[in-house]
Amino acid sequence: MVSAAEQMAANTSWSALGKATDLRNRILFTLGLLIVYRLGTFIPVPGIDSGALREFMEAAGQGIGGMVSMFTGGALGRMGIFALGIMPYISASIIVQLLTSMVPALEQLKKEGDQGRKKINQYTRYGTVALATAQAYGLAVSLEAGDLATDPGMYFRMACMITLVGGTMFLMWLGEQITQRGIGNGISLIIFVGIIAEVPASIAQFFASGRSGAISPAVIIGVILMVIAVIMFVVFMERALRKIHIQYPRRQVGMKVYDGGSSHLPVKVNPAGVIPAIFASSLLLLPTTISTFSSGATSGPVMSWLLANFGPGQPLYLLFFVSMIVFFAYFYTFNVAFKPEEVANNLKNQNGFVPGIRPGKKTAEYIEYVVNRVLVLGSFYLALVCVLPEVLRGQFAFPVYFGGTSVLIVVSVTMDTIQQAQSHLLAHQYEGLIEKSQLRGRNKKRAKRGPSRR
Repeated sequence: MVSAAEQMAANTSWSALGKATDLRNRILFTLGLLIVYRLGTFIPVPGIDSGALREFMEAAGQGIGGMVSMFTGGALGRMGIFALGIMPYISASIIVQLLTSMVPALEQLKKEGDQGRKKINQYTRYGTVALATAQAYGLAVSLEAGDLATDPGMYFRMACMITLVGGTMFLMWLGEQITQRGIGNGISLIIFVGIIAEVPASIAQFFASGRSGAISPAVIIGVILMVIAVIMFVVFMERALRKIHIQYPRRQVGMKVYDGGSSHLPVKVNPAGVIPAIFASSLLLLPTTISTFSSGATSGPVMSWLLANFGPGQPLYLLFFVSMIVFFAYFYTFNVAFKPEEVANNLKNQNGFVPGIRPGKKTAEYIEYVVNRVLVLGSFYLALVCVLPEVLRGQFAFPVYFGGTSVLIVVSVTMDTIQQAQSHLLAHQYEGLIEKSQLRGRNKKRAKRGPSRR
């Protein structure tokens, strides 16, 4: 049976956006900060030879893989101040979250409420600075090795490091501001805008290849149909749930007796989201990125073997990619996203139970059993969406980068942002209904008054 809130959400129309002033201001604030981010991708790092960089990127654009350019919104190809993108912050967040689940001191800090979360966020920022500094130094040395610096030396390295680390920290601040004062998740929206910004150029390149005869019309139609099918499949799987029936007994609070009710515990088919795909892609692209910018200066037998066997489309690359996605899907779900012990304890504290299962440890074991079985499908879905474009690109040699991770991020962020906008519209409708009910109640009270005495 559909609840009143669900009925109201279904009847919510976007025409109500003009009346929701707070939501409109949040959307405009978010768009403004995202425009600032896009402008920053075109501001170059000082000391870069722009002509040599352009020639280098045209020759090695396919070698660095589209994933690096995707996360930076093209800033890496132009060596903008946001060339590192938001990836250091994402990596630091993942590392801190994983450490929180393994280190007792950090786990206890997480349970301390707002103060504990502020401390964990502070550690995440410190980790972001450390990772960004290391990556910026490596990128500066690689630029010098590739003869892309106008005046190589210590001054160039320091200027490059300060600029890139400052750009990453500014992006982190932008993401936090969007999350707090805008609409949607700021970090995810920054990555989303970086992907969307590169889509028109990729589409134009793809159709230009078809116009020149490099790709047959049948392949073009097949790719368009495949993209539509993958998007529909991702939307279906991201909305898929496994519902665990929860029963609440009759309880007495003071002099009132509340009847027992039933509800359900929703378990997503993919509780970890796009984190497994992002982390696995980052690990796989590390050797390729280092070798591309170093121009063979640091390539040895180990690096050559890694590039030969872990290049896009290679069997070991695909096998490692799938293994990392499955590993991080299980590890992130049970250690960060969905902890069966905490869920079972919360149900026990609320006097809820699974019919036929004893509260406490037995409930935790049952929930873990269900999530394990659901994750088999969820991890297979993630691996399929991420690996399928790699296989097809290797077989048909598509000149356009079409990554499953980019589709996952775009679809997930779009669904989450729309859901948050609908929540704001729903809250606005609730406020309007409450005001109308209060006015009607006052009018009824006034109408029920007896005649005044003369």
